[in-house]
Amino acid sequence: MEDVLDLYEEPFDEKKPVVCFDETPVQLLDDVLAPISAVPGRVKRQDYEYERNGTSNLFVFVQPLGGWREVKVTDQRTKKDFAGCMKDLVDKHFPEAEKIRVVMDNLNTHRLANLYEAFEPEEARRIIKKLEVHHTPKHASWLNMAEIEISVLGGQCLKRRIGSKEVLEREVAAYVSDRNARRAKILWGFAIPDARVKMKRLYS
Repeated sequence: MEDVLDLYEEPFDEKKPVVCFDETPVQLLDDVLAPISAVPGRVKRQDYEYERNGTSNLFVFVQPLGGWREVKVTDQRTKKDFAGCMKDLVDKHFPEAEKIRVVMDNLNTHRLANLYEAFEPEEARRIIKKLEVHHTPKHASWLNMAEIEISVLGGQCLKRRIGSKEVLEREVAAYVSDRNARRAKILWGFAIPDARVKMKRLYS
């Protein structure tokens, strides 16, 4: 826990960005009957019946002090999907970085060894050498600031029926564009001294 908290206390460094990474499933639900739009004096009306269209997965990257985030929509969250995300982080999002410090939880797919299943050994090693992983402890995924971004994403973008992956991609792209244009940052207020007081049972 203190490893992650130490990382969060460091000042912004564009050469060694701190990026929080997580994922969340999204159930695709479509209306059976078209909703009735809102008009002055009457709210939007939506029938209770809906159609299930499967699920999608959202991989969420967020650089808390940089005011940057990216959301990648996929069909699944396999080891190879994770490997693709790490490659994007290195080659697409932070190609000039000396080292990318990545905060993530201990999910079984979140292992850099998985890159060797997705890429040739030389390519896997090239990507891994640019990454420095900081895992949150078990049962403490709340330490990952990507969960805060997922909460905001859910409230602003996903709190309604979205019937297809194509619509989901479009809506998520609009959300990301707006948040990045405003350089919305996450200011973390829980430090090591707080942890030692509020969670002293862990130090016994």
